[in-house]
Amino acid sequence: MAIATLLPATTAFIQRAPRMLIGAEWVEAADGQTMPLRNPATGEQLCVVPRATVDDVDRAVLAARQAFDDSPWSRTRPRERQNLLWKLADLMQRDAELLAQLECLNNGKSAAVAQVMDVQLAIDFLRYMAGWATKIEGSSVEVSVPLMPDQQFHSFIRREAVGVVGAIVAWNFPLLLACWKLGPALATGCTVVLKPADETPLTALKLAELVQEAGYPDGVFNVITGTGITAGAALTHNPRVDKLTFTGSTAVGKEIGKIAMDSMTRVTLELGGKSPTIVMADADLGSAAAGAASAIFFNQGQVCCAGSRLYVQRKHFDNVVADIAGIANAMKLGSGLDTSVDMGPLISARQQERVWRYIEMGRESGATIACGGEQFGPGYFVKPTVIVDVDQQHSLVQEEIFGPVLVAIPFDDEADALRMANDSPYGLGASIWSNDLAAVHRMIPRIKSGSVWVNSHSALDPALPFGGYKMSGVGREMGYAAIEHYTELKSVLIKL
Repeated sequence: MAIATLLPATTAFIQRAPRMLIGAEWVEAADGQTMPLRNPATGEQLCVVPRATVDDVDRAVLAARQAFDDSPWSRTRPRERQNLLWKLADLMQRDAELLAQLECLNNGKSAAVAQVMDVQLAIDFLRYMAGWATKIEGSSVEVSVPLMPDQQFHSFIRREAVGVVGAIVAWNFPLLLACWKLGPALATGCTVVLKPADETPLTALKLAELVQEAGYPDGVFNVITGTGITAGAALTHNPRVDKLTFTGSTAVGKEIGKIAMDSMTRVTLELGGKSPTIVMADADLGSAAAGAASAIFFNQGQVCCAGSRLYVQRKHFDNVVADIAGIANAMKLGSGLDTSVDMGPLISARQQERVWRYIEMGRESGATIACGGEQFGPGYFVKPTVIVDVDQQHSLVQEEIFGPVLVAIPFDDEADALRMANDSPYGLGASIWSNDLAAVHRMIPRIKSGSVWVNSHSALDPALPFGGYKMSGVGREMGYAAIEHYTELKSVLIKL
């Protein structure tokens, strides 16, 4: 066992008085209420944070509203927005180990992996978005105006910041998801009220400190901690919010979308997934098995685009499943602070119970547990599990489990694979494992999914838009598409 030592700064951050950032002030909840955070690896209380009230949310949105309308931020030029984002990214790079340790304590994931993946991807994304700050363009248009044929006009189109952004993020990648919202918002000149997940506010609070240190004006970035049912709902219903951006479950996302439509608030939703991993007969089977294992077991399977449905051409099915089971059985589970561990705990006792219910559902229906199928504590651990002999219409195949549970089904031909891959209410990600480029290019346009990876899975880059078809959401994160979602178009016509 090689347990990493917590940095003194990490310990100090956890032990500080509970507070959240509203405008220029670090404050407790208006009624003084707090809520406990638990270490997923042990189940023990880690610290407490404020349980925000509706009044706290209103104050945060008002601070963001004033910063957008009246503060120096509203007059900040593109180069200054670019440079501030670069400064924020540099501060995150300086504190990368601290952020990774907080994310580990937040979420249960490996601190070492969080530093090279979660934190570094967040930094890279902010730097990518910094470049867009100086490249937001409008256009000029030659108009006809047929009702005024003898008049001359000058016409152009402006792209302007949408305004106050209410951002609500999930608990599986707390820092990275926050930066996916924050980057385009700050690049375009918006202001933000961030509501992190109930279970994982630590890195959001540290990010707020770094935003202040970078020199952003007061109220540009606000963080409220609390429950979704109170703080999240208040943010969603607040009439001063111009745009809502949510990452989380499809059920909650649908409710947020309905509320947004009632007030015509702009909205983007990055929701659930049940992503297929398709292994063709010509694939490098060893690489495909390793890739499929990584696709489902990375981050304890708590990934919206996790490859949770495995389809393998029939003649290789048993061998590929056996290889993945071998990988799963060899994985070491434990605390994310232990550098020798391959998989950490799930986020909470509730999530552990949810995943366990699906495994039991499989057993009761006659499915075969090829490996895993066990849970243990202390902490919220479920062993990496592979399930076979499952019907395509079973809940294990159709519903998002959000844990280290892989359902494997054989297929006969390309058409069979595509039919089953698309037979899902979700459409977030998919991967094809094949060396036949002709077959790959035939399949890509026929897969109903926002991302398709070939001979890899969940490979992300800031330049590539990320989002889903069907019940996996509305809109896109990352890439120039994100800039479009944080801006409005304004047409201007001047009669000369």
